Amino acid sequence: MKEDSKNITRRSFIERTGAVAAGLTILPGSVMSGFGHRAPSDKLNIAVVGIGGMGNSNLKNVKGSENIVALCDVDWGYSKKVFADNPGAKAYWDWRKMYDEMGKSIDAVIVATADHSHAVVAANAMAMGKHVYVQKPLTHSVYESRLLTKLTAKHKVATQMGNQGSSAEGVNLTIEWLQNGEIGDVTKVEAFTDRPIWPQGLNVPKGEWVPETLDWNLFIGPTKMRPYNSLYTPWNWRGWWDFGTGALGDMACHILHPVFKGLKLQYPIKAQGSSTLLLTDCAPNAQMVKLIYPARVAPKNAKMKLPQVEVTWYDGGLEPPKPAGWPAGKNMNDAGGGVLFHGTKDTLVCGCYGVNPWLLSGRKPAAPQTERRVDKAMMGGHEMDWVRACKESPENRVEAKSNFYEAGPFNEMVVMGVLAVRLQGLNRELEWDGEKMEFKNIGADDKVRLTISDNFTIVDGDPKFNRPNLTINAREFASEMIKHTYRDGYSLPEMPA
Repeated sequence: MKEDSKNITRRSFIERTGAVAAGLTILPGSVMSGFGHRAPSDKLNIAVVGIGGMGNSNLKNVKGSENIVALCDVDWGYSKKVFADNPGAKAYWDWRKMYDEMGKSIDAVIVATADHSHAVVAANAMAMGKHVYVQKPLTHSVYESRLLTKLTAKHKVATQMGNQGSSAEGVNLTIEWLQNGEIGDVTKVEAFTDRPIWPQGLNVPKGEWVPETLDWNLFIGPTKMRPYNSLYTPWNWRGWWDFGTGALGDMACHILHPVFKGLKLQYPIKAQGSSTLLLTDCAPNAQMVKLIYPARVAPKNAKMKLPQVEVTWYDGGLEPPKPAGWPAGKNMNDAGGGVLFHGTKDTLVCGCYGVNPWLLSGRKPAAPQTERRVDKAMMGGHEMDWVRACKESPENRVEAKSNFYEAGPFNEMVVMGVLAVRLQGLNRELEWDGEKMEFKNIGADDKVRLTISDNFTIVDGDPKFNRPNLTINAREFASEMIKHTYRDGYSLPEMPA
């Protein structure tokens, strides 16, 4: 019955929007212009997967100059208006079917699904030679991040993660000030966000009837099946481990980018996390993560050294202590979070997206301009920087600001924080081998205890807690979080050498 209902829903969409006839052939730009460099005036044929939220924003930022040829979403109720506003794009429920039918007609794909589907949608597009723009966080796991990085090199496609602040002026200035030695050498960084703004710390809800306009099986995608509940989607999936990465995954890609890029980070060597009550299925209300990075080689002409550095993250309303000399009454939160770079000469402070950088001393730097600028970065410039890169030949391409050569390793930093929080029950500082993507100090027989649910009752005026637990093998649990086991019907391309 579900298939019939879905077909009826789709037919009504096509009738209302006047979507293109199924027999219409759309030629990709590569056929029109030949392979390699393309004139900026040539239009890309773009498909968008996940159009109800940020995908619609990304779509709007490119549709003025490019062709939107296909739209895909698993929730046609949430996405109804977007389908209606783009009647020339062919509508799909399943991205796999879209690739099968229109793969030869598509130049590039924008991916804005829930986190757990980012990698499988993007990686398969890249294997087909398609350029990809993927919302943040780039992927749901370390392995997926590494895969997208290596696929970029193998297929030489143009890539961009949707952390638009990475193209903005605040990040440029922060990087330039750091590399010009304005605050000396940095050994400690503290960062935070005011998220989550969606519910976290929840028990698993009971199942509900699936709305007719939602294909729940397709939403579940590569992760394990669970009963539908309206708590999960269309937006609150961020707080559920199977689908999202909590406040850390949502905001660290915006807030920590100037840290990762400005300090030339790669893989951490140590990690530890702590949080409010940690549940098996749902992210905690607040958490703290500490990552330690080894000494690195400073860029040529940089006026700073890159010693070992400790990066600490806070969320859920937690903030780092205000350093000595902090202006009385000044809110540390700027546009949703903030960063403190503690240097040997001064402290550099910036907000979310790197906005409004300033020095605690009050001095105003005039560092030389070394970073490439992107016009109107936060108002479509980030997406159009990717469009530009798509039209340039791989040999001469100026990579987009958050291309996967950088965004892939950066995203490993973000999901490493998730690993540290979820493995906090081991009660130790975790030692990480970045090249091998494995923990060095989790033994074969180590166990970790997880809390399944949080329940309590009041008896004679006192709370009585009932928190059932699950004890599992820690190494196996960590391995599954590092590299997910996908459901049948979903697979990734092989990891390039």
